[in-house]
Amino acid sequence: MGVSYPGCPETFHEDQQFSRGQGQKGMSGDQHQKVHRIRRGDVIAVPAGAAHWCYNDGNEELIAVSVLDLNNQANQLDQNLRGFMLGGGQSRHGQERASRRYAGQSERSHEETFQNIFRGFDEELMAEAFNVPRETVRRMRQDSNRGLIVKCREDMRIMSPDQEEEEQSESSPRNGLEETFCNMKIKQNIELQREADVYTKQGGRIYIANQQKLPILQFLDMSAERGHLMPNALYTPHWSMTDNRVVYALRGELNAQVVDERGNTIMNERVRQGDMFVIPQFYATLMRAGNNGFEWVSFKSSSQPMKSPMAGSISVMRAMPVDVISNAHQISPREAEQLKMNRDPESMLLSPTRTSS
Repeated sequence: MGVSYPGCPETFHEDQQFSRGQGQKGMSGDQHQKVHRIRRGDVIAVPAGAAHWCYNDGNEELIAVSVLDLNNQANQLDQNLRGFMLGGGQSRHGQERASRRYAGQSERSHEETFQNIFRGFDEELMAEAFNVPRETVRRMRQDSNRGLIVKCREDMRIMSPDQEEEEQSESSPRNGLEETFCNMKIKQNIELQREADVYTKQGGRIYIANQQKLPILQFLDMSAERGHLMPNALYTPHWSMTDNRVVYALRGELNAQVVDERGNTIMNERVRQGDMFVIPQFYATLMRAGNNGFEWVSFKSSSQPMKSPMAGSISVMRAMPVDVISNAHQISPREAEQLKMNRDPESMLLSPTRTSS
């Protein structure tokens, strides 16, 4: 994957021998900005307005989930999602042909049409700006039905660091002084079990990618969480103090409940692989994994997210005096103490005390 920053140097230089190996004899070695190797479990942060592309050179399908925050201060337009494409295109005629394969999509065909931005410029001016023949510009501007994902005519060999070298570089100590915009780290793997932020043997584990681990997130004001609940385990009832969340189910099943400020249940659903749901800021939520456990990734609208749990050793109940809890809920002091202490020492992930139905 490549992310292009304006004004940053081309730090990757391909020698002539590498270029000739692609059947391009006579061409000088290519130069380009850094190319990143991505793998399963990576979170990638792309700054607003930065051109980016990705190429799958593996032998497996790559599934990626993309989340954009239109409320971010970097967005000076309205709340409509816009993508400005430097290549590809989908004409109305081509989209209508494609939509016939899928029932119920004909109404969306017009909205999903697009052409790359070069098509809107004058051919002669473009040729002069790039100092290339008009025929080259004409091919860039012509209508395309290839869509957003295109098939390469032949395998591409793009110069990038070995995966082992890149992993060693990312794991080396950083003091922040060497973090400049041009070489800023843009990815963090959130699937490494040994680096979980929260772990309980019977509850599961959580890994959080925030601005401390991935400094570029402070510019995006976003973060991500990767979680794994063991069979029938619970994610303690809690609310988010800082952010809205979009949750994407990776594996397993989950019973998810969300409650608003009036005590109304606005969600009580069985969530399965491939489902996605939203948890607004301050809305209380409680989640219980199914018999086969549950794995998810959530994207948050804060680079430094904070949660307030309601049960467990670090909960709001634990912080309150027994008499306050007793009088607020009209229960005995003994019952209030049980509310405070019965989940000790567990915190965010709670081991099951009964099986799910």
